[in-house]
Amino acid sequence: MLVLCIVFLTTSCVSRKSVAYFQGLETSEQKRLPDNVEIKPDDLLTIRVSAPEQAAALPFNLTKSVMAMGQGTGGGGANVELETYMVSNEGTIEFPVIGTLEVEGLTSIELAAKIKKEVLPYLQDPIVNVRILNFQISVLGEVASPGTFPIEDDHVSLPKALGFAGDVLLTGKRTNILVMREEDGVTTHAYLDLTNADIVSSPYYNLQQNDVVYVEPIGPRRQSASYLGTASSYLSVASVLVSLVLLFTR
Repeated sequence: MLVLCIVFLTTSCVSRKSVAYFQGLETSEQKRLPDNVEIKPDDLLTIRVSAPEQAAALPFNLTKSVMAMGQGTGGGGANVELETYMVSNEGTIEFPVIGTLEVEGLTSIELAAKIKKEVLPYLQDPIVNVRILNFQISVLGEVASPGTFPIEDDHVSLPKALGFAGDVLLTGKRTNILVMREEDGVTTHAYLDLTNADIVSSPYYNLQQNDVVYVEPIGPRRQSASYLGTASSYLSVASVLVSLVLLFTR
C-alpha cells in the first residue's frame, strides 16, 4: 500500500508542460521546410523503369540473379532482382543507355522525373520509380524500443522516428533531444525541444540518412543509475574485504 502511494504521488506531480508535445502550436507560426531526403554520395539506389511494352524497358533495368531460399545448386530456383546503383563521390551514377547522370541533391521524385525525361526518346509512356535503400535512422536512449530503423518512405520527421522506437519514456528528457548528423564528413548536431511547437522550423526536425537520435534521461533517472552503480561498487569492495578476512582468520 505504501509503495502504491509513493508511485501515485511521484506520477501525479508530472505536469503537462513537461510531457506534452508541440505546446504553443495554436499561436506560433512555423516555416515549413523541405522534408524529402536528398540523394548524397555513397547512397544506394534502386531504379525501376516500366512501360506498356515492358520488353522495350528491359535495357534500362540492370538485374542480378539471386538463389531462392531452400533451393539447391542444381534446382534452378534463382530469383531476379534489380541491381543497385552507388552514388559516386562526384554525385553521379552510370545508368544504362543514358550514361552518366548527376543525381546528388535530387530527391527520389526529382531523379525519377529526370530519368523519365531521358528515356522518353526510347520508350512510350515510361514510369520510373527510385528508392534510396540506405535510408535508415537510429534512435537510442530513453525510448521503449531503441534500435536502427530502415525508412521505406522518402522522408521521416523526428516524432515519427520516435514513434518507431515506441516513443519517449517518462524517464526521458523531452526538452533536449539530441540529433546527430554527418554532412560532408563532418558530424553536426542539434538539441530539439519536443514540447515547443517551433521545433518544426528546425532543419533537424526532418531526419536524413543515418541520423542518430538520442534521448537522455531526466535528472532523477541519472541519479538513480549513479546511486545503483555506486552501491554495486561498494558491495563488490565489501565482498572482497569479507573474503580476505575469512581467508586470514582461518
